[in-house]
Amino acid sequence: MPAIRPPPPRLRYSAIELLCALVLLLLFLPFLEDMPHGATVETLLLTLVFVSSVYAVGSSRSAFIIAGTLTVLALAARMMEHLVGPAFPPWIFPPLAMITLGFVIVNLVRSTLQARHVDARVLSAGVAAYLIIGLLWSLAYLLVGRLTPEAFAFPGTSGIQHTITRFDAFYFSFVTLSTVGYGDISPVSKVARMLAVTEAMTGMLYVAVLIARLVSLYSAPPATTPESP
Repeated sequence: MPAIRPPPPRLRYSAIELLCALVLLLLFLPFLEDMPHGATVETLLLTLVFVSSVYAVGSSRSAFIIAGTLTVLALAARMMEHLVGPAFPPWIFPPLAMITLGFVIVNLVRSTLQARHVDARVLSAGVAAYLIIGLLWSLAYLLVGRLTPEAFAFPGTSGIQHTITRFDAFYFSFVTLSTVGYGDISPVSKVARMLAVTEAMTGMLYVAVLIARLVSLYSAPPATTPESP
């Protein structure tokens, strides 16, 4: 009887690829606003992040379908925003992207907490979830700034009206998430202040509870099972 060959291993994406996509976005985002085709490059990087997140959390069929559907809706809104320009409603893309990233965060955090063995992939999932939290809040700040242009104050502009941009929202989000608070951008409206306080608390709790736990488990020696007599 011929031996049955095992099926070939399926190509799996992990949070490592998602983390690499997020790092690329973080590295290029500060320079995109001054580039001739910066909006196109930003759209491509966001597409890479969203597609990588679908495969990172799509371990089950239901999660893959939900993440894929949300990603298609968010990217379609982003494409329309990029192609149509100011004529496209500015409040459509941020909520869709926030819902998609929120679903990704929940699945990444749940997978890291349910992991039996903590390795580089699990640590990458924890770090990726932290970065996506900052990205999610930057979209929330961008949405608030689009709906209420005076929601944020820029003390360094000497009273000149300044509407928050994508990079301003991204910068303010990660400064708030890390509780640095340089003071060059300040939330003025109640909604903006509430978001800033919530993000600061989320950042502190996340680092203190999840990342510290994962690092301690990763550095701990593996448990040895007692030998049977």
